[in-house]
Amino acid sequence: MVGTRSFGAYIPKFRLGKGTAGWSFPAEKAVANFDEDSITMAVAAGADCLRGHDRSQVDGILFATTTPPYQEKQGAATIAAALDLRRDIYSADITGVLRAGTTAVHMAIDAIKAGRARQVLVAAADCRMAAPGDSMEPSLGDGAAALLLSADGVIAEIEGSYSLTDSMLDVWRSQDDQFLRSWEERFVIEEGYQRVIPEAVSAFLAQRKLTPQDINKAVYHSTDARRHAQLGAQMGFQEGQVQDPLYGRVGNVGAAFPLLLLASALEEAGPGERILVAGYGDGADVLSIRTSNGADAAREKRRGVRGHLESKILLKSYDEYSRWRSLTPTAAARRPPPAVPSVTALWREADTNLRLHGARCLSCGYTQYPPQRVCVRCQSKDSFEAVRLSDRAAEVFTYSLDYVAGTVDVPLAITIINFEGGGRMMCMMTDREVDAVKIGMPVEMTFRKLHTVGGIHNYYWKSMPVRA
Repeated sequence: MVGTRSFGAYIPKFRLGKGTAGWSFPAEKAVANFDEDSITMAVAAGADCLRGHDRSQVDGILFATTTPPYQEKQGAATIAAALDLRRDIYSADITGVLRAGTTAVHMAIDAIKAGRARQVLVAAADCRMAAPGDSMEPSLGDGAAALLLSADGVIAEIEGSYSLTDSMLDVWRSQDDQFLRSWEERFVIEEGYQRVIPEAVSAFLAQRKLTPQDINKAVYHSTDARRHAQLGAQMGFQEGQVQDPLYGRVGNVGAAFPLLLLASALEEAGPGERILVAGYGDGADVLSIRTSNGADAAREKRRGVRGHLESKILLKSYDEYSRWRSLTPTAAARRPPPAVPSVTALWREADTNLRLHGARCLSCGYTQYPPQRVCVRCQSKDSFEAVRLSDRAAEVFTYSLDYVAGTVDVPLAITIINFEGGGRMMCMMTDREVDAVKIGMPVEMTFRKLHTVGGIHNYYWKSMPVRA
């Protein structure tokens, strides 16, 4: 039996909404911070999904996105390193199409059924952008979701699947485009997803000898809240059967959209409920998932959609968001520009920088970061074991605020943190409100981007206030 063993989600902390100066739309939506992208959000969702699970048992990882940071370099490999997964796993990026998330789930199911893997992590994330003021802008949000698919120990069984391929140029973005492009709205809606999704769902239900009334929750793609409701009625679903699409709070998160809504449905579902999931883009993917008694225990282990929705900061102005996305020119930093990262050093220090491994002395038990050959407490030499610090709680030991640093987010908060169980680290703090930063503040680690120079995205770990 193949199914979902665990699920996770990530929604950025910042929002554009009614209180944001320069934001002319009534809808609220989630926006990634300046140091976030699809890879960092996928890491956050994957960590939420894997909380309480043995990471050494994951045999594969699939990364789904339409906004990969690199045109040529695998994002899944970076995510696997940040999540501290084994090296002898298979990995792949599924990109270039909006339904990449559900396609990745299909591929994971096939790999498990074929015996290639026992557990496969699917992480989907997107940061799609519409031109400022475009009609698509208020409906697009940033976010991520993750599913751990397994051959055993599942909380929800995959009952069946169906796919339909249909070449459609409705919404697209070429290699040189920063913003999404779209054809005439009526064509996009009527000849696009309002034609394709019902066709795929109808064929799947007929294949399984089911009716719309047999579905407890329906999860599917749409462009906005009004069209989402119309499409549900068109397919024969009652209002109570349709999963909240989170428009007005998060927005459509691209390839991660159906998986994020699935995670939200799993948070609310009781035993024996059937959830139908439909992804869209150059066709459609349909999945049927049946929950078991284990869903209740799985909900308690993670922050999930609900926890991320309740923790947010409203941006004061649209100009701030524009600076994050480099839409507004900014003054040059009063410091020399950062040097191009050494590729050799990035490779050599991957365990320290990506996996966030510290070293625990086998003689006295002292933990130090970064790892050193000599223990600073007992002076024993070359007697250490690696310990993962990325999922440990920590608190601020001391900090400083730099108002002249070359950063979009002034002031730059530099923290020295103490990890629970031992270990100390100096790192930047992100997603913070300056007035709230203080000594003793509880923090958690988050995988972020330091900067991009010479086409190289320099990823590292930062501290951030614990999201309540």
